[in-house]
Formats: sequence, structure tokens, C-alpha cells
Amino acid sequence: MFSITVRDHFMIAHSFRGEVFGPAQRLHGATYVVDATFRRRELDDDGIVVDIGRATEELKAILGELDYRNLDDEPAFAGVNTSTEFLAKVVADRLAERVHAGALGEGARGLAGLAVSLGESHVASAAYERDL
Repeated sequence: MFSITVRDHFMIAHSFRGEVFGPAQRLHGATYVVDATFRRRELDDDGIVVDIGRATEELKAILGELDYRNLDDEPAFAGVNTSTEFLAKVVADRLAERVHAGALGEGARGLAGLAVSLGESHVASAAYERDL
């Protein structure tokens, strides 16, 4: 399996419901480093996994929809604990939508899957992986 990874970051505010979250039940901020890895079994006709420039642009656009937002105020996340794991899936699913829509080019239609990892500190991260 071949892969490429692009990286960006975003900053949010949010709070959690549930005793398991302790002090994170209060409003707090988080800055995530995001790695999006695209995978395919064979390289495309150009000898690449996917256009790195387009992958970078699409990841940046998706993160821009979340950046500097209080996720507690976003209707799409009403009633949801926007955990790092949950947000990794949100980013992966939004990337998958863009792949299927052709935003990463026709060659991207041959991708087998993608994985998104959100690093919330130098010692903790969460990821979500999906087929395409």
C-alpha cells in the first residue's frame, strides 16, 4: 500500500458533558495538529498516490470550517461531545466527501482509504481510518 500524508492545524474551544471528562467539562481550548494520510494499492498514471497540493488545499479548507470556533455553538455538533476521536472522524468524512466529489482530481478516485490523526499534545493523539 502506498501513502502520502499532509499536515495542518486548527484551534477550537469546546466543553464536554460527563464526569469522565473532569475539568474538561468546562469551556477550554484545544489546538490540534492534523495529519491526513491517503492510501492506494497502486500508483496512478502519473506515478503518485494523490496530488499533494490539492490534498493540502482541501485539508486546509475543511479545517478552516472549524478553526477559531466554539464547537459548543455549532449546530452540526449540538448534543455531541466533540472529542478528539469524534473530530478525527469529522475531518476524515469531510475529506472523503471531497474525494468523491472530484475535488482532489480524477486520480484520487482510485484511493483505497484515508486516515486522519489529530494530535492534541506531544503525548496524546487520536485517529480515524476509513475506506473510500
